[in-house]
Amino acid sequence: MVLESLLDIYREPLFWRFAVGASLVSVGAFALFAGPLTWLARVDHPALRRYRIQPRRPIEREGDARRIILPSLRLWIINNALQLALIVLAWPLLRLSAVHAGPLPPAWLIAAQVLLFVYLDDFLYYWMHRAMHRPWLYRHIHGLHHRIPAPWAIAGHYMHPVEYLLTAALMLVGPLALGVHVVTLYAWVAVRQWEAAEGHCGYDLPWSPTALLPLGDGAAHHDFHHSRRRGNYGGFLPIWDRVFGTLARGYDEYRGRR
Repeated sequence: MVLESLLDIYREPLFWRFAVGASLVSVGAFALFAGPLTWLARVDHPALRRYRIQPRRPIEREGDARRIILPSLRLWIINNALQLALIVLAWPLLRLSAVHAGPLPPAWLIAAQVLLFVYLDDFLYYWMHRAMHRPWLYRHIHGLHHRIPAPWAIAGHYMHPVEYLLTAALMLVGPLALGVHVVTLYAWVAVRQWEAAEGHCGYDLPWSPTALLPLGDGAAHHDFHHSRRRGNYGGFLPIWDRVFGTLARGYDEYRGRR
């Protein structure tokens, strides 16, 4: 009887739309965004070199590309598999939230909620990321992500599983708190994966859609964190680092030159 009741929970349509659907959107969106951006960095086209954030290239020899791409792909697969497994295990609790598949809300409300999640998530990520630079956490968890000082987009998910799962949990805070429609959740997950891919692409592209984000600095903000290893703990937004005095060394000078 208990087993049958548990199975009924997993037969609910919302399980497939929320738990499984959001996971598939996450995987598909990152692949869609990181693939072309990684290719751009790999070919290193002369027309884009003026937009490169760091003067150095992440590779110098042909074999170096495999040392970035293959480990990143491996961790991407492992981390997403663990994330899906954890969401499935947590479904009896997640289903109690107000996330729903009812009538679709108006487009303006979806856009407003996604924009709110961008700022909320970045604020929460700032504190988690800053904590990850404590010596023990950096040595055992976060240091893995810093093995690539001049990242490519595919390295957006090159991180320890613990850090990846914590980052994914922060991403769900806003949608769970507001009880949004699953389409709003999908839109937010896609935007978050764009942030992960572009933030590691290595280029400060002026035509990026994140250039329209109020108070946003695009890929440059997080790329400076990789090159300096200290400061710029926010994901995309410099406002938290400005408020709490943790801007990376030389970042304001870079923005002034750009």
